[in-house]
Amino acid sequence: MDIGYLTSDAAKYPSKDWKKVIILGILFLLSFLIVPAFLTMGYLFRALKWSIAGVDNLPDFDDWGKMFIDGLKVFVVQLAYFIVPLVIIFISVWASIGSLLTLQSVGDVNVPTTAFSLMGGLFFLGVMVTVIFGVFFTIALANMAYCNGEIRAAFRFSEITDRIAAIGWVDLIIWYVMMIIIGLGIGFVASILFFIPILGWFLIILMVYPYLYLLYSRALGLLFVSGFENQ
Repeated sequence: MDIGYLTSDAAKYPSKDWKKVIILGILFLLSFLIVPAFLTMGYLFRALKWSIAGVDNLPDFDDWGKMFIDGLKVFVVQLAYFIVPLVIIFISVWASIGSLLTLQSVGDVNVPTTAFSLMGGLFFLGVMVTVIFGVFFTIALANMAYCNGEIRAAFRFSEITDRIAAIGWVDLIIWYVMMIIIGLGIGFVASILFFIPILGWFLIILMVYPYLYLLYSRALGLLFVSGFENQ
């Protein structure tokens, strides 16, 4: 994997058609209406699918029904992957609060240390599980796109593990680090725009968010394809 090429290509990808970026931004803006939220996920999934197929242009906004269904599939897969770690985090926080109240009733002077150690340990476990599931979810989503939206492809774990092995754990970690760096950089720009009343907020929703998510979809598509090149 050439991380320099991948990053450069992904960064240029949204700028090939700003009109489509803004249309996606409008869907972001209307996401509170639920249906546009699924259309947004469906379009980003289509961008991922096209990138894996070797198409360099942004997808068209057509076949809205298919795009909605794809978005619904993405939501279901995301929920399935993250429900377990979220439950672990919820249970850890709930159990820690319960332990804190119990220990306080005992009157132990070490209550704060004991309770917060328990809370921290369980919460850290939940975060670690979230990270691990997140890695598998990322490649699972790409595998579903590669299999033309077949939702079962997101849960063929042996196949997903093979995809990760083909990409290489080192390259996958490098990719994640690069995405985090890019996200922080774009987030910094968004934080500056945030201080511009109304106009800045609209720019963030209509252009910054869509740009970042399209960059991510393109980068994931290129990462997934690099696994085939390594074989």
